[in-house]
Amino acid sequence: MRAIQITRLGGPETLTETELPDPVPGSDEVLVDVEAAGVNYADAERIAGTYLPPDLPFIPGSEVVGRTADGRRVMGLAGHGYASKALIRADNLVELPEEVSAGEVLALLIQGLTAWHLLGTAARVRKGESVVVNSAAGGVGHLAVQLAKELGAARVIATASTREKLDLALSLGADAAVDGAAEGYAERVIEANLGERADVILDAVGGPVFDAALGAVAPFGRLISYGTASHQDPSPVDVGRLTETNISVAGFWIRPLLAHPSGYRAQLSELLELTATGRIRPIAGGEYALSDARTALEDILARRTTGKIVLRP
Repeated sequence: MRAIQITRLGGPETLTETELPDPVPGSDEVLVDVEAAGVNYADAERIAGTYLPPDLPFIPGSEVVGRTADGRRVMGLAGHGYASKALIRADNLVELPEEVSAGEVLALLIQGLTAWHLLGTAARVRKGESVVVNSAAGGVGHLAVQLAKELGAARVIATASTREKLDLALSLGADAAVDGAAEGYAERVIEANLGERADVILDAVGGPVFDAALGAVAPFGRLISYGTASHQDPSPVDVGRLTETNISVAGFWIRPLLAHPSGYRAQLSELLELTATGRIRPIAGGEYALSDARTALEDILARRTTGKIVLRP
């Protein structure tokens, strides 16, 4: 099979195309011919060794759409997705209709489930609340904007770094969209929320943006961190400040939920149904050839992408 592999930790430049023997499925695994593999920000962190450092040599990628030997079109979590063939646990397989694009499906697998759990599990969004989605044009963000509306949020405010990304968030149902830079962040968010602080803020930027977001959370509101795309740690949280303002700060990581079918099968089915009925619109972003995996990761790291990025073997 063709595969993208690393033999040392580092940046996207460490990715090398190679030929390897086809993987041999175990008793609880299924071998699939990969139609498309999802690319995630976390893939860059893994090859850098800053997130779940891998054993080397290593094939990145954790999500694929493909076809089984008996012709079924399926999706699922794969250990080494940047390849022309991949192994998926049999209890992870979800069968797919032919008419759904690979990009749309892959947008739902990790990023869609992350958005679902951020809102429903971590933030426990209630009908009538206001929700701020940072990085609202990204893989998680663009779905969180739409799902917040599905959950009954009264007002959804998107933040992003460019006018094009802000316009995209508005087209997906955000009630307002503002610059997500740290300086002046709280003032812009409060103004966009009609003079009120927000009930929920979802943040994957970290650093100064996270610090600024604390100033935009309403009493009894929730600030949920699920990443640090800025590669900067936020300032230590002053517990006294949280107590005085009755706000909560929490972190969220999707991986423990993905380890158990109960953490994603029902939710994924709901997301697929919402997509099929047109109530949410997963955005299939750019498609890259498998051999261009380095460029795909570089574009994600440089924040040049929107929606779901996929590799085509």
